[in-house]
Amino acid sequence: MEVNGGDLHPGRTFTRLEDVANDAVAVINTKLEEQLFRGRDPIGQTIHVAGAPFKVIGVYTPPPSLFSGATPPSVGIPHGAFVKHVPYVKGWMRLAVAPAPAYTQQQAMDEVVATLRSLRGLKPGQENNFSIVTQDKLLDSWNKVTGMFFLVMLVLSSIALMVGGVGVVAIMMISVTERTREIGVRKALGATRRAIQWQFLVEASTLTLVGGAVGMLAGGVVALVVSSLTPIPAHVPLWSVLAALAASALTGIGFGLYPANKAARLDPVEALRYE
Repeated sequence: MEVNGGDLHPGRTFTRLEDVANDAVAVINTKLEEQLFRGRDPIGQTIHVAGAPFKVIGVYTPPPSLFSGATPPSVGIPHGAFVKHVPYVKGWMRLAVAPAPAYTQQQAMDEVVATLRSLRGLKPGQENNFSIVTQDKLLDSWNKVTGMFFLVMLVLSSIALMVGGVGVVAIMMISVTERTREIGVRKALGATRRAIQWQFLVEASTLTLVGGAVGMLAGGVVALVVSSLTPIPAHVPLWSVLAALAASALTGIGFGLYPANKAARLDPVEALRYE
């Protein structure tokens, strides 16, 4: 817990003496507690690890994270008891290390490197046969993955925006064609090109604005469901709502310019004759 965080309740972890004595004690996580005991008190109960009996002395609750729901059931036992009771093949091992309060991360890393090189008998000129992964490196890797994800989402959104814009153009062109006679009447009564153009631009932006509002409403519902059912703090900030609605309106104006200009340039006499 000093390194990875989390909480231990009920119960406790094994002491230094129990660790040195290779006592058959175990700390299980909440996922394993749910599977084995289903609401019963696990403290003092016996579980079997590789056929060997271990006494449960604590329940570990890991800290909340993005992947908390996918945490597998696990059990922690003293290393000596593991070597004594559990068949295993020597090979890969992971150690979690955190610097003491008086030390920096770099000082702790230097001491870890020196200790592991000494334990492995590496000479000064030999390369490390182990690797150190810091949270900064994990964060960099995560940022690269999310960066690529957001780039792909941006490209897909742009394609969807273009397709939607073409749809707006098609709908507004049909509207102009069906209302040609109406446009001729308005022009005959004194409507200017600017008034006709403004009318169709408002209609196009209203069309896309309604679509954007429906999309934001659906996104808000999804965020609410995710935040309710998972530990992910999903929410829709107000600035993103305003930005999305503004982008929707501007999309309607941009793609509605051509139909609006075509309607504004119609000859009133020809428009009145249209059937």
